[in-house]
Amino acid sequence: MTTYHAELAWLPDGPAADVLIEVDGGRFSAVAPGVSPSAGAPRLAGLTLPGLANAHSHAFHRALRGRVQGRGTFWSWRDMMYQVAALLTPDSYRALARAVYAEMALAGITCVGEFHYLHHNTGGTRYADPNEMSAALVEAAAEAGIRITLLDTCYLTSTVDGKPLAGVQERFGDGDAARWAERVSAFTPPAHARVGAAIHSVRAVPAEQIPTVVEWAAARGAPLHVHLSEQRAENTACLAHHRRTPTELLADAGALGPLTTAVHATHLSDSDRTELGDTDTAVCLCPTTERDLADGIGPGRALADTGSPLCLGSDSHAVIDIFEEARAVEMDERLRTERRGHFSANELARAATVAGHAALGWADAGAIAVGQRADLVTVRLDTVRTAGTGPHGAFFAATAADVAHVIVDGREIVHDGQHLHLDVARALEDAIV
Repeated sequence: MTTYHAELAWLPDGPAADVLIEVDGGRFSAVAPGVSPSAGAPRLAGLTLPGLANAHSHAFHRALRGRVQGRGTFWSWRDMMYQVAALLTPDSYRALARAVYAEMALAGITCVGEFHYLHHNTGGTRYADPNEMSAALVEAAAEAGIRITLLDTCYLTSTVDGKPLAGVQERFGDGDAARWAERVSAFTPPAHARVGAAIHSVRAVPAEQIPTVVEWAAARGAPLHVHLSEQRAENTACLAHHRRTPTELLADAGALGPLTTAVHATHLSDSDRTELGDTDTAVCLCPTTERDLADGIGPGRALADTGSPLCLGSDSHAVIDIFEEARAVEMDERLRTERRGHFSANELARAATVAGHAALGWADAGAIAVGQRADLVTVRLDTVRTAGTGPHGAFFAATAADVAHVIVDGREIVHDGQHLHLDVARALEDAIV
């Protein structure tokens, strides 16, 4: 058993002072606030949070950070992304993902949802092990010290009206949803990983194929994620071809519900938002990517008010900083409404922790409570950014650079702001060519 003493800890009811935390077998065995420091218990100075969850990641997009900043749109950025996807091998992808996940660990992220669609070799040829790319990502997470939910993504067509995959997109496809299900069913993850399903989008999975993916996830109680209405062009094409919005199409296919997370959900009608809320479908907002790609501002407050749990993702990794994602949810609402104060610190903390883990299928993570997985993230409150803010103010002021210590499943991964197993900056430089 290991004991820690947190100066401040964010418990399920909010911040508390002088919290004694006991860890046994990778889980919290005791959590007691108002306890004086004791000899021998490491002192966690600052604010200690539950582990942060990054509910939406495309690890290889990290290679584009800062390199695609000219004029254009999401679609011109996507062309550059495809160029990176064309070059990756299982070995090079493992090295890149390991560095990216280690960067996440430095930022206090203890679990990532990897929206994974780079399945095959060039031309769509399967590797000898059809899940070799999946194994590379899962191994990368282990080496970086974090948990992963591999959201194995079905990707079959290039447009809403069913045009076939071409060029690098051929690496993404399994032919049809049945062959996708057969491949992903053959992959058995180790203890630090879980497998969920993803429908890339209504562009990439024909309407008649969607139920196969839904049924695969439902049979296993696995999370199901889907890119939804990230671009207005997707809505226009879906309405023209199906005479329904993407949300309506997914609803008709049985794809919405409490195990489903809609990613982005940026351009929704009022009835779309109601449909998501009424079905308890979660929504993953990725504000730093949505602004970097000029996608637009998602209706975060309206979605929450209609019943959709909100979680957060760094998506294309324009930055990896869940604090920035969280406060951007509030700041984007301010820009939209020209009013302040839409989300409390407690709501943002929930989106960053317990809601994100739930969306990734880890119901036993995201809270500092007895029986939960022992994930701890200590944020310094004495930096030039956080000094004087207090625990609630930290969510509006702290950055990933203020993370001092990270513990995942009771194992220390980051100490005094340094990853204990990797030189992360060097690993990123070596992996990004």
